[in-house]
Amino acid sequence: MARNSYSIGILLIGLAVLLLLGKLGVFHFLFSFFWPIFVLGPGLLFHILYFNRTWPAGVLVPGGILTTYGLMFFFCNIFGWGSMAYIWPGFILGVAVGLYELHLFDRGSDRGVWIAALVLGIVSAVLFGITLLVQLGIYVIALLLVAAGLLMIFRRRSGW
Repeated sequence: MARNSYSIGILLIGLAVLLLLGKLGVFHFLFSFFWPIFVLGPGLLFHILYFNRTWPAGVLVPGGILTTYGLMFFFCNIFGWGSMAYIWPGFILGVAVGLYELHLFDRGSDRGVWIAALVLGIVSAVLFGITLLVQLGIYVIALLLVAAGLLMIFRRRSGW
């Protein structure tokens, strides 16, 4: 009986600690920051299951998509959700990554898979470039003007 009450006492203390941590907001903070693990985890699990030869290569498509999206969500958690204005083409890139992994690791994949991954990757890169130019265009113009000014100041004068 003493051994049973000892186990119950430890269980009650552990329950009290969990309740106090919940009341202090520790679990809310952890969940609000680490929730992308629920997206990143399955993506990594799909990769692990393929590379352990448990599942076929088709799981690399959702694995690549979920892994890319999970990394994007972690980026937004760290740098703020306003950064989604810059990285939104990553949603297209995630599909391109998944298709490219399928093409890379499945020897029987069709050439159309590679073409689709390439087209989506190029579209994503172009949209990233356009987004950066629109969002940060004034900074790019200012940087180019400074570079042109420095070039004019420090270049060698020939023929004078």
